[in-house]
Amino acid sequence: MTEQTVSNAVAVRDTGPAAMVEQYRDEYAALMPSHINADQWVRLAVGAIRGDKNLVLAAQNDVGVFLRELRTAARLGLEPGTEQFYLTPRKSKAHGGRKIIKGIVGYQGIVELIYRAGAVSSVIVETVRSNDSFQYTPGRDNRPVHGIDWFGAERGDLVGVYAYAVMKDGATSKVVVLNRAQVMQAKAKSDGAHSDFSPWNTNEEAMWLKTAARRLAKWVPTSAEYMREQLRARAEITAELPSDAPLPPQPTALTDEEPDEEDEAIEAEFVDEDEVA
Repeated sequence: MTEQTVSNAVAVRDTGPAAMVEQYRDEYAALMPSHINADQWVRLAVGAIRGDKNLVLAAQNDVGVFLRELRTAARLGLEPGTEQFYLTPRKSKAHGGRKIIKGIVGYQGIVELIYRAGAVSSVIVETVRSNDSFQYTPGRDNRPVHGIDWFGAERGDLVGVYAYAVMKDGATSKVVVLNRAQVMQAKAKSDGAHSDFSPWNTNEEAMWLKTAARRLAKWVPTSAEYMREQLRARAEITAELPSDAPLPPQPTALTDEEPDEEDEAIEAEFVDEDEVA
């Protein structure tokens, strides 16, 4: 490789999508929850984009969209390019069918947001396979009883998924149980589910888990709202804040678009996996 070729390669690298993430490091850091390590977050984002040529090409088609999707991950405090927050190439009608980057909150991201709200001590999200045993009767059983033969034969096909949380006072949240048909209905609502790069095709079990976790998120705190109420209560006790004083504005766990209709009950208002308009 000639010196000129090397120089050109370095120039492309330094002006590409990954370099722009590093360039806007401070802006992303300002959006993140205080416990997030900004340098580590940026390294994950840069590693994700540089490690996948399909992501690079999609990001180059509209760097602004890519940076905006990362902004969502930063505001949520989720790790980009992981099962907390997937980065996927997705065809965009507004871009003439070319692929751009779409950020998708994964089930681990939803669970992380539930934990972060501070109301639960544990979150259980599990798939059920055809050779497992599963018992749960609403109104009779407090929690499902799920039996797995870890050392036996193949567990079989996915047949269902469930999720619940144990609150810090020991109570059990609503138990979400979905069968295959219900999960497939959720999949059918995603215009991007048939993309080769969709998590529905690259990590199907994780998307079953996400479907259940997302339903659970409607029944447990997942956003800053719970933490704001706790802050208000503590402040009232210590007389640091009058009971009717307004709280400072909080960053919303949202993209800049309006939430989908099906997401309105979810406090964290997660990014859906629909095709980009």
